[in-house]
Amino acid sequence: MAHIYDEPSRTFGEYLLVPNLTRKGIVSSAVDLTAPLVRFPRGSAVPLSIKVPITSAMMQAVSDDKLAIALARSGGLAFIFGSQSIASQAEMVRRVKSHKAGFVVSDSNVRPSATLADVLATTRRTGHSTVAVTEDGTPTGRLVGVIAGRDYRPGRTPPNTPVTELMTPFANLKCGRVGIDLEAANDLIWSHKLNCLPVIDDRQHLHYMVFRKDYDAAQEFPLELVDDKKRLLVGAGINSHDYIERVPALVEAGVDILCIDSSDGYSEWQADTIEFVKVNYPQTPIGAGNVVDREGFNYLADAGADFVKVGIGGGSICITREQKGIGRGQATAVIEVARAREEYCQRSGTYVPICSDGGITRDYHITLALAMGADFVMMGRYFAGFEEAPGRKLRLNHTIVKEYWGEGSNRARNWQRYDDGSGTKNGLAFEEGVDAYVPYAGPLKDNLDGTLAKLRSTMCNCGALSIFELQRTARITAVSAVTIHEGGAHDVMVKETRAALEDE
Repeated sequence: MAHIYDEPSRTFGEYLLVPNLTRKGIVSSAVDLTAPLVRFPRGSAVPLSIKVPITSAMMQAVSDDKLAIALARSGGLAFIFGSQSIASQAEMVRRVKSHKAGFVVSDSNVRPSATLADVLATTRRTGHSTVAVTEDGTPTGRLVGVIAGRDYRPGRTPPNTPVTELMTPFANLKCGRVGIDLEAANDLIWSHKLNCLPVIDDRQHLHYMVFRKDYDAAQEFPLELVDDKKRLLVGAGINSHDYIERVPALVEAGVDILCIDSSDGYSEWQADTIEFVKVNYPQTPIGAGNVVDREGFNYLADAGADFVKVGIGGGSICITREQKGIGRGQATAVIEVARAREEYCQRSGTYVPICSDGGITRDYHITLALAMGADFVMMGRYFAGFEEAPGRKLRLNHTIVKEYWGEGSNRARNWQRYDDGSGTKNGLAFEEGVDAYVPYAGPLKDNLDGTLAKLRSTMCNCGALSIFELQRTARITAVSAVTIHEGGAHDVMVKETRAALEDE
């Protein structure tokens, strides 16, 4: 007879946090949101952490290089989606690793033979008023000069004027050398009263431009997540089929951490994938999943997974439970796996972080997931509506939306994620994800800042200044449907907000 669990599985929406005493020193500015990303011996230093406990899902509609840069600058981590060619995914990783905050690869360039008309066409195309003049007109060509808006009068300077007559020639430019850090570059900008500083190598080839206006922007990202070379951190999703070819390319591109992307991680295929990475690339950590119970966690932890992802069927885009009847309420899954993690740690002396993936529809669900034992969360829908997400922005019924589709949908064409080993690769037998829209939400940083403010405030209500303290001291209560209804605005006529009126 099948094993039948006596208790129903529950979601985050069926729980609330009960406040603890908020001591005078418990203030939002003192909350530390650092979270361990990979396994470590209990009592030892964590080899790899994130500054905020939030990662983005390995989805085509969510995690490309643009979103990865924005999230890492805010302290979180993106996992570049793996349902694309190996070369394409590796190039996305490479772009994140080569990004330097404040160091801009010039996309406004002309040759010395250009005229003012060419410069004006370039500024219209890029929106930038400063144009580098390089020998071959490329972003990395030999720098011969710089032309900016102050060097000509639109409508008065003849369009056929040679750029060499208008530009500031190289001999009169103040430049930085490759290897200069942002602080030193900004010191040069301020001490020499510059608007921009070209950064060149020993052959006079242009590498970056540092702009005065970017100085203030750099101050906006105090939680920027970088490696020991000051490069942004980035993860990448892999599958358990082409990993022998994919992993080397990602490691060569500079990926910081890998994660196996699967709707069901309790699998020998995942153990084989973990073993390959551990044997051939021992310095590259790898997460695995997804699982929903003690057995699944122990299997992946014993296989060497550096973190374990929890959750099946809880994502807003996912229909695995509907199609296959497989899954578990996200809150119940996190609670059981967290208990298994503690038992594993007591038994082995090694702490294996867990990631709650799916089931988060409100910001406070993040706090609940952490309080229940998750070290960090992974979200898809949350990020899909942001400006930096790859989905197209559309107008639908007087509302701005972005496209969002599941990795298990036919649109994703992600056959390998659901390959059953039979060798059939002509399409999905059935879908486990849908194609949909989400409301457009604006820039990532603006939204994430609000979410993190709520998280810090709620942790203060729980009397906790760290995620570990929250897990140790939080009090959680199950709630009824009536309690959930009572928790929102009710028995009133809610006024239209100013934002809604302005949209009209």
